Amino acid sequence: MTNKRIITPEILLEENREPSLRPRHLEEYIGQTKNVEQLKIFIEAAKIREEHLDHVLLYGPPGLGKTTLATIIANELGVGIKITSGPAIERPGDLAAILSGLKENDVFFIDEIHRLNPAIEEVLYPAMEDYALDILIGKGPSARSVRLELAPFTLVGATTRAGDLSSPLRDRFGVLMRLELYSEAELEQILERSARVLGVELKASSRKEIARRSRGTPRITNRLLKRVSDFALVHNHGIICDDIAREALHLFEVDELGLDKTDLNLIRTMATLFDGGPVGLDNLAASTGEESSTIEDVYEPYLMQIGFIKRTARGRILLPRAYEHLGLSFVKGITLFDEVNSEDI
Repeated sequence: MTNKRIITPEILLEENREPSLRPRHLEEYIGQTKNVEQLKIFIEAAKIREEHLDHVLLYGPPGLGKTTLATIIANELGVGIKITSGPAIERPGDLAAILSGLKENDVFFIDEIHRLNPAIEEVLYPAMEDYALDILIGKGPSARSVRLELAPFTLVGATTRAGDLSSPLRDRFGVLMRLELYSEAELEQILERSARVLGVELKASSRKEIARRSRGTPRITNRLLKRVSDFALVHNHGIICDDIAREALHLFEVDELGLDKTDLNLIRTMATLFDGGPVGLDNLAASTGEESSTIEDVYEPYLMQIGFIKRTARGRILLPRAYEHLGLSFVKGITLFDEVNSEDI
């Protein structure tokens, strides 16, 4: 299952029970430099005015620190935070109960906000704009609408699919921030901090080995550090050196580009069964035993980022770099030049 992959950017259940490596203040936060600089200004201005912060939308791939930033915003403002997710709010009454319990200037964080029910969105609009809830009491001809005043609050929404948000909801956010994948240098800084928090002895050169296999994602970086530290505890008295890091990552089947056996199976299937493509998503899913949505949402994005796969109007094609990584010769009946100008899908 995809949620058991060591390199999945989604949070695993057991990680909720492990010591948190999340920074609590902006000065501890590594990466996303421009976003952090902007947030400092917005937060300081809100504190000077003694008002709530504008509503904030954070979007980008999973595992980049959207929940962490929401918590940091609350800590920097010195207010409370209520955390939930889009699918968890099933009825307008659920939303009303949460909003009515917020204190002045509190932060309300909704993860996966793109999955909010449209009926919930309709209730949320006046709450975001006017800090009020319009509640319908009773049924039939005797039903009446009552407006409930709310304390001013800051809604922080997080999504991996900003395009799936309705325009009315997206337009109500005053601050929109895209979180980008991290550089290896930034991931090394995160590893240095995390190792210090966990009390792990991590050699500088080993940080590079783990960082370059982390797919640009801090959550994966910290997960690999924990698993490699387990390996080092058993085999090297807890000290992570180059050889230990490489041996552990080889055991966990994470190669030098951060690909695991599922990624490799996907590109090998394209190379051997479909001559590098073009291949349709459904055919690829049937051949690999994976769901089409899983391939499209979980595997493909990173493979596209590192130049292994290209989506075209005729289907997916495998690029020369993927052949090189597999140790295969690039032999293909249809040249890539025929595909370059195709409209991406």
